[in-house]
Amino acid sequence: MIENLERMLASGQDNPMLRFGLGKAYLNEKEFDSAAEHLQRAVEQDPEYSAAWKLLGRAQVQAKHTDEAAQAFRRGIEVATQKGDVQAAREMGVFLKRLEKSSGGEQ
Repeated sequence: MIENLERMLASGQDNPMLRFGLGKAYLNEKEFDSAAEHLQRAVEQDPEYSAAWKLLGRAQVQAKHTDEAAQAFRRGIEVATQKGDVQAAREMGVFLKRLEKSSGGEQ
């Protein structure tokens, strides 16, 4: 799966959905830095992509980049709230609270 998606990217098919797919695939393979890199590109290309913000935060948590994870969750909550994506905002709120608790407080 990753090879196919990377081939598509190499052929010039760069878009938020492709980057999201790559990020999700790398996250599933526990390649957290690669996942975060592709998910970061997805949100740069489409800053309103709340699902990508959520996965970016999760990838950053797994990569032990807590400050970046907190930033991604906060931005994702803003985006999801503006779009009316209540469930995504709620999930990212839970992830953010867990992150803050585990890191000893506010980021």
